[in-house]
Amino acid sequence: MKTFLLLLPLLALTAIAQTKAGDSPNGKRLFLRNGCYQCHGTVGQGGLAGPRLAQTKLTLPAFTSYVRNPRPGNMPPYRSKVMSDQQLADVYAYIQSVPPPVPPSDIPILNQ
Repeated sequence: MKTFLLLLPLLALTAIAQTKAGDSPNGKRLFLRNGCYQCHGTVGQGGLAGPRLAQTKLTLPAFTSYVRNPRPGNMPPYRSKVMSDQQLADVYAYIQSVPPPVPPSDIPILNQ
């Protein structure tokens, strides 16, 4: 039994590796439908309850692992019954597709 429990993270990473490239438009739809925007903002810019996700430095396996098993109290876990590995790959593609914010130095009203 212990051997099986030790293999679970490896099996999860194998499943993630088998997902196809994410679909950004579907990821946006899922991000909004599943309420991610409520804490992380509509474009993953972050908010009062959730950190910035856009342009995250997390890899897809690390992102998926955290979404499945977040630290207690940070956010609800999104198990595979809620979002499949492929759907998480789509959400990941969406948050990676969001362009970075404009630097304050490029906003004219802030430079007056």
